[in-house]
Amino acid sequence: MQIQRLNEILEHFPRHRIAVLGDFFLDKYLEVLPELAEPSLETGRVAHQVLAVRRYPGAAGTVVNNLAALGAGELFAIGAVGDDGEASDLCQGLNRIRCSTEGLLRCPELLTPTYLKPHDHNVAGLAGEHSRYDTKNRVPTPDAIVDRVAIELERVLPQVDALLIMDQVEISECGVVTSKLRDHVADLARRFSKVIFWADSRRHIRLFRNAIIKANQFEAVHRLNPAVGEEVSLDELRRLVPKLREENGASVFVTCAERGILVSDPEVTLVPGVHVTGPIDPTGAGDSASAGAVMSLCSGATPAEAALVANLVASITIQQLGTTGSASPDQVRAALAVWHAQHP
Repeated sequence: MQIQRLNEILEHFPRHRIAVLGDFFLDKYLEVLPELAEPSLETGRVAHQVLAVRRYPGAAGTVVNNLAALGAGELFAIGAVGDDGEASDLCQGLNRIRCSTEGLLRCPELLTPTYLKPHDHNVAGLAGEHSRYDTKNRVPTPDAIVDRVAIELERVLPQVDALLIMDQVEISECGVVTSKLRDHVADLARRFSKVIFWADSRRHIRLFRNAIIKANQFEAVHRLNPAVGEEVSLDELRRLVPKLREENGASVFVTCAERGILVSDPEVTLVPGVHVTGPIDPTGAGDSASAGAVMSLCSGATPAEAALVANLVASITIQQLGTTGSASPDQVRAALAVWHAQHP
């Protein structure tokens, strides 16, 4: 891809209307100054002192944040959260990036999923993070809520160019994308053939049908708990990805970290990634790749071109430490120059 072609793709981004369906979390960072710690008068335990609180839309919200940074015209959040303060913080964060939250249902029966991340104020990046506290719903999502989400989905679909399905909850049936909703989405993908359907799931990627699926290398082979530094060989992925595409009935994108993205449409092609030096934070890299790929597909890019833009976007976001990264169109253009230098 030359810069002229990239510009042709990028110039269409502000025209797109994109919906994101799935599990919206709140990422909540507590900036702690250790030297201010003091003993609790009641218990004698350490009372950590918080200087500042940072709040960001997480999980499916991370995708929305990346779509907004890339310049999407209109954005719609569809899902279900609690009726609590965390939901208010989440909706405020989404509204700030021009995302409609009309389809994000407030349900008293649910908790708003939250990642609470204490962080040493004087230590940059992941090294400063304490143990995380996660709030999740751990009982099956009521069918009545799933039915209401489905109604919101059908309301929004006629207005959009693409739907991203973000199935982030690993406990089966306890997130927004239950088996019932997954089957409904497969039917909608047939009915709304002009809308790009893109699915990403931490545990259930093989259960989607009629939607483009994005899996990381381990999800593609159903390896649930990889060791640090482990990777799946490209030969193994090249053997297995065509079967995944046949089962799914649509294109497959498999992210392979710095090696790039394997695309099956239907021939398997490796689109090399950008080699990044120095410290990185891979949190949300897959979400940013999804945003870049879907925006590109909406702009007429081939699957291989979309995979390259996805690689460029992810290479930018992983260099942003201790925060939810995003990439602007100008940064994507600069990353293409780096990619060309590495892959002459």
